[in-house]
Amino acid sequence: MLVYRIVKTKKRTTDLSGMGAFKEGGRWNNPGTYMLYAAENSSLAYLESLVHFEPENAPPNLYIITIDIKADDSLIYTLPPNAYPQNWQQIGNLSNKNLGDKLMDEQEFIAIKIKSAVNTLEYNYLLNPLFPRFHDLVKIIAVEELPVDARLVR
Repeated sequence: MLVYRIVKTKKRTTDLSGMGAFKEGGRWNNPGTYMLYAAENSSLAYLESLVHFEPENAPPNLYIITIDIKADDSLIYTLPPNAYPQNWQQIGNLSNKNLGDKLMDEQEFIAIKIKSAVNTLEYNYLLNPLFPRFHDLVKIIAVEELPVDARLVR
């Protein structure tokens, strides 16, 4: 299965550690939990990145990483619709973060498939870099520079 991830610098194109989420936290994790955010398609990955930029600090280019997950479906958990916390789309929702932390800590799945808060018809994947054999099963297969279209960050 292929998933896509966007990063701001070329240096980060080889990093699958989840260190950024560990340091800063995110919608689905608190600081201190390793997690790698990815999307089911490149357009969603792009959109998910752009919502974090103010027009004055949007970078001129981003890098899109294509990641291959060589794991069977039993190692990818789809969060059921009734398991989403109340107001899960709200930024900073602590229930989201605690749920994501729990799912990563259990190390039962290599990835969690969750709805995108930006486009609820599509899905993101929360990859667990601490999953046993993660680095055997998850590989970067392509990196491409992606110019930021200024029309999308006005």
